[in-house]
Amino acid sequence: MKSFVDNRHQSVDERPEHPDNVPLAIHDLTVAYHRKPVIWDVELNVPEGKLVGVVGPNGAGKSTLLKACQDLVPKTSGEVQIYGAPYRDRRGDVGYVPQRESVDWDFPVSALEVVAMGTYGRIGWFRRVGKRHKRIAREALERVGIEHLADRQISQLSGGQQQRVFLARALAQDAKLYFMDAPFAAVDAATEEAIVSLLKELNGAGKTCLVVHHDLASVTRYFDWLVLLNMRVVASGPTGEVFTRENLQKTYGGKLSLLDDVADRLRHVGG
Repeated sequence: MKSFVDNRHQSVDERPEHPDNVPLAIHDLTVAYHRKPVIWDVELNVPEGKLVGVVGPNGAGKSTLLKACQDLVPKTSGEVQIYGAPYRDRRGDVGYVPQRESVDWDFPVSALEVVAMGTYGRIGWFRRVGKRHKRIAREALERVGIEHLADRQISQLSGGQQQRVFLARALAQDAKLYFMDAPFAAVDAATEEAIVSLLKELNGAGKTCLVVHHDLASVTRYFDWLVLLNMRVVASGPTGEVFTRENLQKTYGGKLSLLDDVADRLRHVGG
């Protein structure tokens, strides 16, 4: 697939078309807070069945991009389509793992109850969670390795365990498209391993995952498709084509001292 590099210099005719059969198609998306753009004129198609890393410096708009795709923040302009329809019509096809620090972990609810919320799209918001949906929730907890903590209050879990609960919640939804906002941030090695295993499982099932990620050194191991973002999409496409020193410099500017640390990895991306 062709990489789309530095959209700010593209004419309308050069920008990517947005077919209806792709999991995520974004056109001319701008989001501003207090009249200051956070993401600007984003054009992006995400192909099906890919593990997609969303990479860029702090403040680049990565989390905002994921939220805008789910109508969690207002758009200044542009549109987002999920399998050819607005998010409101495809809500049941989308799973979301938010940033851990954005969640009120003191809310009195058990791990099982949080995961069962992932089935609400199937049972409706005002119906009780039945035995079958609790079974789905327990199976999801088992898949992330914490089924023994099902009845534990969410506030009593460690940071890594809390992250796994939200991964299980997304699994319980059985979505086609997953948005994950920095799931690897500040987790222990066991949780990181569990997340990687889960991503591979989802990928094997043909799911599409968009993952905000901060560790450049692991990009080539975790993702087969990449979006480099700094307010705009600097480049997007297969990791082996996009994850280059030139594109990273465009994305991070002159502040990227760790470029030398990943230089060796870049030499072997295509291998």
